[in-house]
Amino acid sequence: MAAPLDDMFSLCEDPGKVASSVEVRFIDNLKGKGLFAKKSIKKGDTIFTERPLVSAQFLWNELYKYKACEYCLRALETAEENARRLSGNPALSLPHAELCCVHPELHQACPQCQVMYCSSECRQAAADQYHKVLCLGPSQDDPNHPINKLKNTWRSMHYPPETSSIMLMAKMVAAVKQAKDKAHWQKLFSHFCSRTANEEEEIAHKLLGEQFRGQLAVLNGLFTAALYDDHLSRWFVPEGFCSLFALVGTNGQGIGTSSLSQWVHGCDALELPAQQRAQLDSFIDQLYRDIEKETGDFLNCEGSGLFLLQSSCNHSCIPNAEASFPDNNFLLHLSALSDISPGEEICISYLECCQRDRSRHSRHKILRENYLFICSCPKCVSQMDEPDLTSEEEEEEEEGEAEGETEGDEMEDEMTDV
Repeated sequence: MAAPLDDMFSLCEDPGKVASSVEVRFIDNLKGKGLFAKKSIKKGDTIFTERPLVSAQFLWNELYKYKACEYCLRALETAEENARRLSGNPALSLPHAELCCVHPELHQACPQCQVMYCSSECRQAAADQYHKVLCLGPSQDDPNHPINKLKNTWRSMHYPPETSSIMLMAKMVAAVKQAKDKAHWQKLFSHFCSRTANEEEEIAHKLLGEQFRGQLAVLNGLFTAALYDDHLSRWFVPEGFCSLFALVGTNGQGIGTSSLSQWVHGCDALELPAQQRAQLDSFIDQLYRDIEKETGDFLNCEGSGLFLLQSSCNHSCIPNAEASFPDNNFLLHLSALSDISPGEEICISYLECCQRDRSRHSRHKILRENYLFICSCPKCVSQMDEPDLTSEEEEEEEEGEAEGETEGDEMEDEMTDV
């Protein structure tokens, strides 16, 4: 019942080694597939490293001048450039600048549309996979180009913080259109769950409700005008478009990259005399205070991607693994948070750290609306006897959940300054 081995492990580094350590199993019709350990995994071990089928920077993130490689999302600003922009201090000078891993001399632009890449390898990989279809050439800044109309409409409907991107869907279409073996690429995308509702639990995805019907129809029309292809006609009819939307919404893994963060990690690893260590730590602490005052929490180049093997990991509110992006690009590292025994399911959390500390009611609300399931992990089962929230408590938690949306509205108001 699991997807073929050559598919599920094909985008991992050292697929054979990964396949000997983990396996994908079908669990049941409600839960679908899951990832299980075939041998003992120690806390802190990297279980696998995987690149995505497709990835895309969030459109608001791009508009706010977070420069990232169009292909691998590697941050393109040096750590010092990044720190200067985020802190609002153009004269800022970082100590130990040699720890910055960004190499501007390697950056390349698409000769037609001037979209930037971190290397010639990424520029060629994008051209080979999808960019020939999506390249706008001299129309890159033309607001009336069909793809730009699609982007601008998406931004007007989906304010920060973004959790997905219409360009992830566009790259899926472009990849199939460019592929010689179109059936193979369609098969790869078919491994991702794309249901718009969980009929057993009578749950509908929050972005596909009645209140969004008009917006979805507009996006569907613009998506069709920009990208229609006969081989993918089912993705352009209303039902198929909603399934594609649900696929990206429920499977998209957030990706964050930061040259400044990598510089800080490099600084942390330095062996320094006590006084120099204290001075460097004080400098970094002050820098983050300045950034928080100037920019808030919106620190990284951010986007999302579709990862074949990682998408088989189910959720737990007490996960035994987590995904991270330590290479400052789209390479996902899945690492063990605790010892994992042979036969044990490997679970990640779909919730942010702060969300995992909320009540069972609040956690379930987020998971129902975004991922179409009711969690039955040990933490949730142990809290089943907890009393339901009072209307006042529920309001307080929902106000906390809405803070991100409020911040998004504020960011939209600031767009005149961009």
